[in-house]
Amino acid sequence: QVQLQESGPGLVKPSGTLSLTCTVSGGSIATDLYYWTWVRQPPGKGLEWMGAITGSGSIFDSPSLRSRTSISRDTSKNQFTLQLTSVTPEDTAVYYCAAAEDLQVRPRDVRGQGIQVTVSS
Repeated sequence: QVQLQESGPGLVKPSGTLSLTCTVSGGSIATDLYYWTWVRQPPGKGLEWMGAITGSGSIFDSPSLRSRTSISRDTSKNQFTLQLTSVTPEDTAVYYCAAAEDLQVRPRDVRGQGIQVTVSS
């Protein structure tokens, strides 16, 4: 079964750029079996879908975050990445990467353990 692991800094300064990497094992991100997805959960709130990239490299993103979000991949490392620019304290959340069957993350989808990112000076 595919496994995912998020990595990146846990603290980002306001107006900075949040950069996270998801390392995938047990399956190739170059296949179209899954939408390789980023979601986040702010404190006290539900999951927010941020965007996804397919095995063929197509990118889907949230209209509300589109101007600040960039998703890319490195198939040689079997990794995909999230960059979120101009962060504010409202971007504080647990960020997850997931292997989703479609353009939403369901409980049955495989997710990483999550990484807490705090935006603070």
